[in-house]
Amino acid sequence: MARSYRPVLRDQPFLLAPDMREWLPADHLVWFVLDALAAVDLGVFHRMRRTGGVGRQGFDPDMLAGLLIYAYCQGVRSSRQIERLCDTDVAFRIACGGHGPDHTTIARFRKVHSAAFVDVFGQVLAIAAGAGLGRFGTVAIDGTKIPANASGLRNRDRDWLATQAELIVADAQATDLAEDARLGPEDRGDGDRTGPDLASTGARGAAIAAAIAELDARQAAAAVEQTEQDEADAVRAAQRLDALTSGEALPGAAPRGVDPVTEAQARLDRVRAAVQGAHDRWHAKAQAAAAHGRGIPGQRPVPVAEHTRVRAATARLQAAQQRQAAQQAATEQAEQAEKKPKVNLTDPDSRVMPTRRGWIQGYNAQIAATADQLIVALGLVQDTNDQRQLTPMMTAATHAAALFTAMTGDQHGIGTALADAGYASHTNLTAPGPDRLIALGTRRDQHRKATDTPTSGPPPADADPLTAMDHRLRTPEGATLYKRRGATVEPAIGNLKKLLPRFSRRGLQAALEELHLAATAFNLRKIHRYGLT
Repeated sequence: MARSYRPVLRDQPFLLAPDMREWLPADHLVWFVLDALAAVDLGVFHRMRRTGGVGRQGFDPDMLAGLLIYAYCQGVRSSRQIERLCDTDVAFRIACGGHGPDHTTIARFRKVHSAAFVDVFGQVLAIAAGAGLGRFGTVAIDGTKIPANASGLRNRDRDWLATQAELIVADAQATDLAEDARLGPEDRGDGDRTGPDLASTGARGAAIAAAIAELDARQAAAAVEQTEQDEADAVRAAQRLDALTSGEALPGAAPRGVDPVTEAQARLDRVRAAVQGAHDRWHAKAQAAAAHGRGIPGQRPVPVAEHTRVRAATARLQAAQQRQAAQQAATEQAEQAEKKPKVNLTDPDSRVMPTRRGWIQGYNAQIAATADQLIVALGLVQDTNDQRQLTPMMTAATHAAALFTAMTGDQHGIGTALADAGYASHTNLTAPGPDRLIALGTRRDQHRKATDTPTSGPPPADADPLTAMDHRLRTPEGATLYKRRGATVEPAIGNLKKLLPRFSRRGLQAALEELHLAATAFNLRKIHRYGLT
């Protein structure tokens, strides 16, 4: 047993200059991040900087980029928190080289160079390819809602904005009249200088004018999109009705734009005509047999209205009529209580997004991850659903696979793209691109259908896209392959949102660039852990 404790000499100066390499082990994440960034081209951060003049030396952009990326690796996004950690945290002191920048420098650097992090994201993917990551046998695509740097309480409709604009104009006119009365209409003297209150009013007026323009643009775009959708739906409905009237069997639910009552009536007419034809043929045979004094085997057919198929089709028509009446009543009630479209004054690009836990003011982030949970493609949209995002995300993932092929020399092609029911549509099922499995219901429903009504082999040759996809998902191979989606992209999204639970930048493009910064940090952590194992 030792006689005493080790001495604690906090006022003892170092005999030799400290070496930062001895502060943390060589396999620490901060060393890996700095080494990885040293291997990529960061010249894009230097293009807006000048050296060789007079004045105080600036901070190295490479250092600031490494500091920001490491901070995002730790889930630290606040520039003030990064400034504090550069004084108190060993890893942050290593990242900044012992010269911690102030929070203004950090925030300005992130704002000015945010677009450059999109390029760094692609270069980090090249590092991942060299490390052996990126299994493109399956690529899972999913969306998640991320809150914006804005409050939902700051949403305003056009009437409120117009009222505020009128108040600002009235306030400016009242100020002019007061100055004319005090100084005279010709010579206002010092009264001509705009004070801070009026300057603030002018900035508020500009923000309100921009918000009104944003609302008008959104309403115009929505009107054009709705017109195009209505025209496409009308064409599709006419084609489907013609097919039904001609006697063609159309399995599956009616697509959008098709009147369910009209379709149910057409199906009833077709069934009634078929049953009536069989009924007439039986009576013709019975009359011919009676003329020769014979009978025909079998029971006498029931009346057409009592036939099982006719009764079932009639019940479907009545149910469709009841649903249509209920929908019309709900639509009328919604139109009476309809809320006018609103825009957020803090971040006009953000939208009100539905989530499982309620509504948020934010964006819809799209993620494409490989089988080893490497994020290879990103997107950020204002749509509340995912249906229009599958093709762009598959295209971006295909480009990433081509990058991996060019880097490694091995062939990297997307085997199967996996997506949940939020992407299910006729367009997404038939769009060009890699093979895909898109769920047609919830995960529980998919599992129950694959267990209770399994299938095997390829789908029928005459099956429509929805029927063919349903057949594939109920095969053992399709059910097993689709299960990989939940274990691929959902953990990647969960871990990414730990690093970026909320956007710090405002605006769609700025938020997308910050998403690339967070995904770069995510992939660097993934490569680091892969190297350690």
